[in-house]
Amino acid sequence: MHRLILMRHAHAEASGGDGGDRARPLSPQGLADAALMGRALAQRGLKPDLAIVSSAVRTRQSWDAAHEALGDVEVRIEPALYNAESETLRRHVEAAEEEAGCLLILAHNPGVHFLAHDYLVEGAASPAMIERLAGFPTGAAAIFSVDAAGRPTCEGFLTPRDLGGGEA
Repeated sequence: MHRLILMRHAHAEASGGDGGDRARPLSPQGLADAALMGRALAQRGLKPDLAIVSSAVRTRQSWDAAHEALGDVEVRIEPALYNAESETLRRHVEAAEEEAGCLLILAHNPGVHFLAHDYLVEGAASPAMIERLAGFPTGAAAIFSVDAAGRPTCEGFLTPRDLGGGEA
């Protein structure tokens, strides 16, 4: 793996009805933001070879909306990523590092945020970059390059608001 994209699902509705939290769908703004993020990644040449996506409705819908701009990508829906802690997300990254040049993990906070923070610290990111990722809003993506020794370096952080989307 030479690149890793950690992405949080886009903005979801407050309730999933009788299906509970796992069934919460994206809001209309969340659908638009996920599509916007897919286009932004594609425009930057950040097309994953493999996407591992939480099984929650909101993460699958985020992937479906982003995927339209990214073309043919192998996708795995992974129930273990639902509200997973950063250690679980890291295990999935490490398990897939040999099969994808560019890997996208699409999951939930706080796990996504904590893993991105851990990678920033491991990659000796500047305090300004660490502060920038402090909030990790819905729909955001942190992009890391990974060197031959497996050391991550943050290449960027995209949020729907930075791209002209986001909640009003």
